[in-house]
Amino acid sequence: MTKASRAMRFFFFNTGATVLLGIGLTGFDQVHWFLYTVPVFTWFAAAVGICPGLILAQKLFGKA
Repeated sequence: MTKASRAMRFFFFNTGATVLLGIGLTGFDQVHWFLYTVPVFTWFAAAVGICPGLILAQKLFGKA
């Protein structure tokens, strides 16, 4: 299993924060509940360093 680099983890954190900021600016009661999954999964990947999407992409396309 691969671990995400520091740069990738920083990217995940910023992506989650940006999406959550957009949800907040739109209104927490106005967006669908499914939109909250993006910050949850990206912050999980930033905290733990394991990204299921990255692992799947490496299995499909090989390591770069």
